[in-house]
Amino acid sequence: MRVIFTCGGTAGHINPALALAKGLQARKPGTKVLFVGAAGDSMESHLVPQAGFELRQVNINSFRRKLSAEGLRHNLMAAKNIFRSRRQAAAILDEFRPDLVVGTGGFASYPVTREAARRGIPTAIHESNAVPGLTTKRLAKHVDRVMVGIAGDLSAHYPDPGKVVVTGTPVRPGFYAKSRKEARQALGIPEGKPLVLSCWGSLGAVEMNRRMADFLALCVGDGTPFCQIHGTGKWYFDDTVNALKAKGVELADHPALDVRAYIDDMPLCMAAADVVLCRAGASTISELIALAKPAILVPSPNVTGDHQTKNARVLADGGGAVLLPETDCTPRRLYDEVRHLLDDPDRRRRMGEAVAKLAPPDATELILDTLLSLAG
Repeated sequence: MRVIFTCGGTAGHINPALALAKGLQARKPGTKVLFVGAAGDSMESHLVPQAGFELRQVNINSFRRKLSAEGLRHNLMAAKNIFRSRRQAAAILDEFRPDLVVGTGGFASYPVTREAARRGIPTAIHESNAVPGLTTKRLAKHVDRVMVGIAGDLSAHYPDPGKVVVTGTPVRPGFYAKSRKEARQALGIPEGKPLVLSCWGSLGAVEMNRRMADFLALCVGDGTPFCQIHGTGKWYFDDTVNALKAKGVELADHPALDVRAYIDDMPLCMAAADVVLCRAGASTISELIALAKPAILVPSPNVTGDHQTKNARVLADGGGAVLLPETDCTPRRLYDEVRHLLDDPDRRRRMGEAVAKLAPPDATELILDTLLSLAG
């Protein structure tokens, strides 16, 4: 079998495709896989070759909503690239002759998936967010199957709900490797002391790190009633440590507080956590669902279409998370929300059960079943 995966832009689009490609080759040895992404120094240009897959590129880029001289030039080039990418997509399909084309998000996935659908090649797209982005909206009416990561009001977002299946979103196998007890032991968390995990993205967020310095100072002033692992992001570690020092908090004196530039063992830390404080990107939401973790979600206000708030609202409305907009997220409010959750284990259990219901437990296997059925 010959399969094209097309994606780009963010790790949330690329990593699920990589997991599916590896899973497909494990299921059907000998399957030939080709990735197609956006031309240039894109994230897929690094992640895909690192994973051992061939990558082809097409010239495609997004449109800018803000009108300016620079934005107009950008949009003119984007319009030109639409036609250019169609020709490139056609050439790739002619050469590779796929049995199946799968798009997992990002504007780079549009031209190849659309051309494949036009030719009658079996096609599928996967949408990790609760509300479809522009690319998914444009492709949904043309492809054979739409797979979604989060259960929601499908009829409100898709023209043909009958072709939509809730599959969940693949997460790294490491998230299933250890139980909460095993993860706590591996991290050295003291028996009987809860663990709070906080991270605002791999690069961090300047405003939320400022607030987390106050949050951690409140924790120390309260006698450090819980352990905390906080990832600052690589740009904000020194600033966060210095802000804590200015508040009289020396981390060396408080071993329960583990402040890191980057959490490179996130599966282990999340498995051990009692409460997670985080953004509401699609990958993070998928990990919370996979591990059934109660969370306080503070969506990023700086993403296209405010999709993180929409993701968070699905979890909050389902009883699986607390939605706290960044404008309302003062250090004291966040700290009080954490204490309320830690003091109420029954509520945390109910939240975990609720979030687990938002997607099937084994997304990778369900998606592979769907794709293989589609490909015949």
